Amino acid sequence: MEITTKQIVFLLMAGTLFLACKDEAPKEGISENRKPNIIYILADDLGYAEVGAYGQKIIETPNIDALSRSGMLFTQHYTSAPVCAPARHMLLTGKHAGHAYIRSNSEWGERGDVWNYRAMAKDSTLEGQGPMPDATVTMADHLKEVGYTTGIVGKWGLGAPHTKSVPNDMGFDFFYGYNCQRQAHTYYPLHLYKNRNRVHLQNDTIAPNTPLDEGLDPNDDASYADFNLNEYSPDLMFKEITDFVDSNMERPFFLYWATPIPHVALQAPKRWVDHYRKKLGPEEPYLAGKKAGSGYFPHKTPHAAYAAMVSYLDENIGKLVQQLKDAGIYENTLIVFTSDNGPSYAGGADPEYFESAKPFRGEYGRGKGFLYEGGIRVPMIASWPDKIKAGTRSDHISAHYDMLATFAEVAGYTVPEHTDGISLLPTLLSTESQEVHDFLYWEFPSYGGQVALRMGDWKLVRQNLKNEEEPTLELYNLKDDPTEKTNVAEAHPEIIDKASKIFRQERESPVLENFKIPLLETGNLTEK
Repeated sequence: MEITTKQIVFLLMAGTLFLACKDEAPKEGISENRKPNIIYILADDLGYAEVGAYGQKIIETPNIDALSRSGMLFTQHYTSAPVCAPARHMLLTGKHAGHAYIRSNSEWGERGDVWNYRAMAKDSTLEGQGPMPDATVTMADHLKEVGYTTGIVGKWGLGAPHTKSVPNDMGFDFFYGYNCQRQAHTYYPLHLYKNRNRVHLQNDTIAPNTPLDEGLDPNDDASYADFNLNEYSPDLMFKEITDFVDSNMERPFFLYWATPIPHVALQAPKRWVDHYRKKLGPEEPYLAGKKAGSGYFPHKTPHAAYAAMVSYLDENIGKLVQQLKDAGIYENTLIVFTSDNGPSYAGGADPEYFESAKPFRGEYGRGKGFLYEGGIRVPMIASWPDKIKAGTRSDHISAHYDMLATFAEVAGYTVPEHTDGISLLPTLLSTESQEVHDFLYWEFPSYGGQVALRMGDWKLVRQNLKNEEEPTLELYNLKDDPTEKTNVAEAHPEIIDKASKIFRQERESPVLENFKIPLLETGNLTEK
């Protein structure tokens, strides 16, 4: 039998785990009888302030707010990257962007017409994103090693069919949802995946970015019938979530709920849209494709639709919590709720209307795709009855890539030496032994090429590292200037020098050519 590189890695890991754990006492927070279930809910493009617990005034999120009251709310939690694929890669591997293999979205365009929705429907080799290396070890792999059943429901975005970079080869026992994040640009797709196989749905072929037909009245609900079809993917995915939980009541499980909500297109259940139409009143329709920068699908009442998507997700979170309670396993379940990056500016989303990133800015240039606070600071709520003190808040500075180390202490696997994260378990349990980051690191080769470092209250940002504009060198003191209005780089050369040293020590040149930022290959963070 052929042994893969990944299997060799695991044989070495298993030996290390045996030697490390042979005489080790159980870690605090771990039950001798039953390890805790772990549910990690990752919303897609949900802004820092788009739920009530973080100050949202329009969108109703009573169930997420209840999680906050029952657990801990983090005020300084960050994504690992400002867009989908790299954020998910760094979450699962515990690496920051200076060490990560995936550093931006990579649509693997050399295969052919990968953006052609109909072509992808006919040819699965056009689906998916650039794959992770076969030997990649994820948090799901680690959890499986210590007895967890692992499942992902939602959006993958880290590989493609016919590669080894699919959920079932990356540590997950079960997968249901979108393999390809481009396919997730419609909530009424032609198919989803169940494990390795397509599940064909009773939906018509309405490709993303289809505008209203000429002559249709944008103020008539009937004009939008093509964009609300038969099988709504979030409904199908939530059923798989409830089935996964039902099937694993007697064993510890890890559920990674990578919901595509509220990433556009604007498509939501009618009952929720009607609720917000009554609440918000008449609106100007969003007409996809009618002006520069627009896309996805049109909607008669875009604000009502966006709010409806978030409240629909909140409703299902409430149903999941009730399922756990009814089954008697809620008290032994750690639930973490967060988002993959800041709010979107596209497809009818309106971060200024909802104040989606408040107190930060969430519009284009400050929200999704950018390394300012509006693009990378995200909500995080953790609930674990009798372990996490109810109604607590934490200002601890943390990032997605801390979760691999955190779940290691929760579940009992050994933290890999190569991780860039730090366990948050001491903070969750309100003990005084919490280690702190010397810095958080971001590197993003898209949207002009950017890097950022946070060191305590200081944050350095560089933009325009790949385009024709003059590269920026920006320094902000987030304690005094949390919304990054005043660049104080010239007044603090010593902080710039400190950041440059960290950068030289931490950054590895990316393996993939399309993730390289030539200006950074010299190792000098401040070079013009």
